[in-house]
Amino acid sequence: MASRRDYYEILGVSRDASEEEIKRAYRRLAMQYHPDRNPGDKQAEERFKEAAEAYEVLRDPEKRARYDRYGHAGLEGVVLPNFQNVEDIFDLFGDLFGFGDVFGPRRRRGPRRGRDLEMVLDVDFLDAALGAHKSVEIERLEHCGECHGTGIRRGSQPAVCPRCRGAGVVVQRQGFFQIQTTCMACHGHGRVNTDPCPQCRGSGRVHARRTIDIHIPPGVDTGTRLRITGEGEPGDNGAPRGDLYCLLRVRPHPLFHRRGLDVYVQVPITFSQAALGTELEIPTLEGRQTVTIPRGIQSGETIRLRGQGIRSLHSSDRGDLVVEVHVETPRHLSRRQEELFRELAALEQKHVSPQRKSFLEALKSWFTPTSSAAPGAHKEDKQ
Repeated sequence: MASRRDYYEILGVSRDASEEEIKRAYRRLAMQYHPDRNPGDKQAEERFKEAAEAYEVLRDPEKRARYDRYGHAGLEGVVLPNFQNVEDIFDLFGDLFGFGDVFGPRRRRGPRRGRDLEMVLDVDFLDAALGAHKSVEIERLEHCGECHGTGIRRGSQPAVCPRCRGAGVVVQRQGFFQIQTTCMACHGHGRVNTDPCPQCRGSGRVHARRTIDIHIPPGVDTGTRLRITGEGEPGDNGAPRGDLYCLLRVRPHPLFHRRGLDVYVQVPITFSQAALGTELEIPTLEGRQTVTIPRGIQSGETIRLRGQGIRSLHSSDRGDLVVEVHVETPRHLSRRQEELFRELAALEQKHVSPQRKSFLEALKSWFTPTSSAAPGAHKEDKQ
């Protein structure tokens, strides 16, 4: 994953830059990379979006403080505007800096869809592996129930904007040049609200908490981003809602750990079980299962149960459950256990396994002096 650039570096300002310096830096970059100045230039468009994202964070004291302290990780769960759409940047910052229509009048658009929201959702390991349904509570803007989203007091009507006289744009003439910009008084609507709704204070939106049902598909992992269509904020004048994006974080499990699509589980066994073999009940993702431990298994060897791991998000593939066997050495022995182990040790001295025999022979040759290094050879050299 490519690393994200530092916001201060993007705007070309120092970390102690003032609010006015940040504003001037953003305006300069926005003018430089404006799509109307760079038609068809995708790189300039990306720079334009990047500068808008940096400005959105650094202009807000709370977001800037979190970013200064923790970097990009400090903004996890913070709702940022959707900067994938250039038009949304014009709506947010265009009128503020006065360049919204500097390069010619932009085509009027219909009602804007609502903004997307993003949240971080912690899920259990088994829910991520097998899938689940979760109900989460979020806070978002909703249409005001008092004015039904108009922002105008009941029974009132908006008035014609006195600055643009209902045109929505203002024309300024400078010599031979004529510049048309969006009216800053009415934001291009041609009407102004002279009698705002007392409930939402004219915004048409109020903060509300809502419970959302989220389907978690099997196979998700930390970093998976789920899109819940239509659960973002409401759009303007009947436009569709934005979407809700859930960034998942999977909690660790006390028994299982994941490697790709495979799931590993460590199972301790005794010396006698390892030597004689046994039937052992082990945990799986979907319950319990009995597996056969073969005679003579060594510590660290694995038993693979095909098709009992994680389901793939993008295909019908499924990983395996890998049982890692660990032979436990007893720390405290009863008198009877010690007697039995001593008997076993005596038998092991008489019946050496091929592996131990090979090791002992190699060890013996390592410590046996070579002929050139024999003590007698040195005495003959001195004579």
